Amino acid sequence: MGTIGEKDWDDEYSEISEKPEVEFLDYEDDKSLHSFDPLEGPVQITSPFPFVNGKPQSAFIGETSADSISIKNTTSDPIELWSIRIFSSNPEDSYILSMMKPPADNADMDARRSFVGSTYLEDRVLQPEQTLTIWLSCKPTDIGLHTSVLHFDLEYEKVERVVFLLAEDKVSQALFSDKPYRASSRRKMFDNDRYVAGSRPPRAHTQGIRRYRLPPFDIPQDLREIIENKQVPDVITEGLNRKNYAKFFSTLLVMEEINLEEEMRAYDMECVAMKRRGKYLLSLEVPGLAERRPSLVYGDYILAQLSSDSADDDRLPYQGYIHRVEADEIYLRFDRSFHHKHREDDVYNVSFTYNRVNMRRLYQAVHAAENLGIDLLFPSESHRRRVIERSSFKPFNPYINREQARAVEMILGCRGSHPYVIYGPPGTGKTMTLVEAILQLYTTRRNARILVCASSNSAADHVLEKLLDKDGLGVQESELFRLNATSRAYEDVKPDFIRFCFFDHMVFKCPPLKALLRYKIIISTYMSVSLLYAEGIHKGHFSHILLDEAGQASEPETMIPISNLCARDTVIVLAGDPMQLGPVIYSRKAENYGLGKSYLDRLFECDYYGSSDENYVTKLVRNYRCHPAILDLPSKLFYKGELIACKEDTVSSIYEYADLPNKAFPVLFVGIQGCDEREGNNPSWFNRIEASKVVEIIRKLRRNTDVNEDDIGVITPYRQQVLKLKKALESLELPELKVGSVEQFQGQEREIIIISTVRSTVKHNDFDRAHNLGFLSNPRRFNVAITRAKSLLIIVGNPHIICKER
Repeated sequence: MGTIGEKDWDDEYSEISEKPEVEFLDYEDDKSLHSFDPLEGPVQITSPFPFVNGKPQSAFIGETSADSISIKNTTSDPIELWSIRIFSSNPEDSYILSMMKPPADNADMDARRSFVGSTYLEDRVLQPEQTLTIWLSCKPTDIGLHTSVLHFDLEYEKVERVVFLLAEDKVSQALFSDKPYRASSRRKMFDNDRYVAGSRPPRAHTQGIRRYRLPPFDIPQDLREIIENKQVPDVITEGLNRKNYAKFFSTLLVMEEINLEEEMRAYDMECVAMKRRGKYLLSLEVPGLAERRPSLVYGDYILAQLSSDSADDDRLPYQGYIHRVEADEIYLRFDRSFHHKHREDDVYNVSFTYNRVNMRRLYQAVHAAENLGIDLLFPSESHRRRVIERSSFKPFNPYINREQARAVEMILGCRGSHPYVIYGPPGTGKTMTLVEAILQLYTTRRNARILVCASSNSAADHVLEKLLDKDGLGVQESELFRLNATSRAYEDVKPDFIRFCFFDHMVFKCPPLKALLRYKIIISTYMSVSLLYAEGIHKGHFSHILLDEAGQASEPETMIPISNLCARDTVIVLAGDPMQLGPVIYSRKAENYGLGKSYLDRLFECDYYGSSDENYVTKLVRNYRCHPAILDLPSKLFYKGELIACKEDTVSSIYEYADLPNKAFPVLFVGIQGCDEREGNNPSWFNRIEASKVVEIIRKLRRNTDVNEDDIGVITPYRQQVLKLKKALESLELPELKVGSVEQFQGQEREIIIISTVRSTVKHNDFDRAHNLGFLSNPRRFNVAITRAKSLLIIVGNPHIICKER
């Protein structure tokens, strides 16, 4: 800030108390706070602790940082300087003024005694051309941004200077990056349609004769041009209806696919080396691969060309298939001529591509879905209103509650047509209910064939784990199968689960049809189900298709099992929560036009489901996870206040050491102001100050309580903050303490959840809202984040920013 007018000065003073407070000053959003010319005017006043590369200077907690302020009278007349004072500081009393330079922290006692500091310097006269030097110092006791507002009261004007210092500790400084952020280029490196073909790894199918060949589903050129020219195709404007189902969703998938093409270009590499790994394998190190940036798996391919050849349009790049993935390294096999010509000192330009197989499966599913009836695709247009006759049962789980039992009874009584929904808010035992239904069908229905699908491998494994927990309940190992995609790493599967999988040389495959027909329960992800009908499983083979975490799958993804394996009498059950995280869609336009709406979401737009008709849906309302105080807010915001807290309301020993103002309310907000930062060509944000505060909280809890590392979870909305937190926690040697995004925590719980919100400026709020990032900008993300905690929820962030996120 520069000079302020007389009226402004008087108004400001008329409203302040004896100890005025600095309101939140957002230096990122308001550049006037630090970008002005201090040499303007007859009296030139420099600004202490000037910014470096647009960021505040750093200070170390417990150490004194000092900087001089020069006040120069450039006129030929004396000027009276009535006063200099620290108008306000945040934290309070963190800055002091002095006429002499503060002594060093290791100075002797005499030097420290002779130093006099104050928040106010009395009046004096500045002679013509005289320069007065004073000092401003700060000795922070805690991390975070320290702010001060200085007022200089001259005889004819009032001048203000705003000061920022970022107080750090060893943890935050260890996370500092000297790589300035630079947005990566997304230019096309070379023509990805013309190349020398590489050597493809073994495929997933095991039969000598392929029973089904997936069509290519190439993107129509005219549609590509419309989308790349930022135009909206007519079918999207028209909206989804019975006549355009396949065309509508195919167009959304094209929008998503074109976006994925552009995203992959951001990871292209120039002048990189490859190492020989045997006669016909080369390895390439890909930074960020372990964090799936980019996401590459077995069977994908890259294109590579000698850097010296890239300027020659006649030289074709070579296609290299990925035969193995290890941490940050991929093992590639090209055409033999490429391997013969390779030299260890060669450097290449590399372009990444994504595997279109999954997109082709989605195209196929939405086209096949056109043969489904309106009961499945548009139940609101169906004139058949069903009534399910409940089927009583003796529960295997003695702790099953009333709503869970009713859901199982309805599933046992279903006879096809409309899907049945288990609406499972957080902590209400949705998976427990599904497992009970599976066991009842398996043991009481001789001809039952059950397909269980989940949106992720971890969710599918969780269902398998819960089934295996039911010892002695008669599930024969030979009748239970866990289907895995070829791309899944063998090491990713728990040793106890391997016996339920099919693989060859540590590569997962789909068994032959004869073997598949023997299984009564098959567990898979939505996408991997395509292997079943490709192998020859026909519609109607499964009597029941149970779709877990249905809210996290896009509608085309949900249609993979439904459109290809569902017959008229097949019972379809969806379990999920439309108020938690939805599908992961990369194209914002495709998401907003409908691809981000799950099939489960769309069902709830139908009155049968939206009105909670028990013939169509059962809502689970008893929450066994969260402390009542933690559950209260999400219940009111998202579930009409219907959730019933069933966790015992006990005062945990951890509350004594969590600085809770009220032990009966185990929700704590730790306010701190840090800095938003990015590094290298990574667009993701991180906040080192918040990361350090999280480490401090964990240390305190671990030191003073009997909390185990796997009792604590740390959630943050930005991938780079996840990595910074993991690095910061390395020194604590807590390998079981999970740090992850909200998506990585859905379906999980911890005794203690710590949320790092990251943001410290409103400058990027619009971007976060547009991309559904941030803590409050996406209500579903907020709901999932705060309902992971069982006993204690701690939120670390800048309250001034969070309250403006929505």
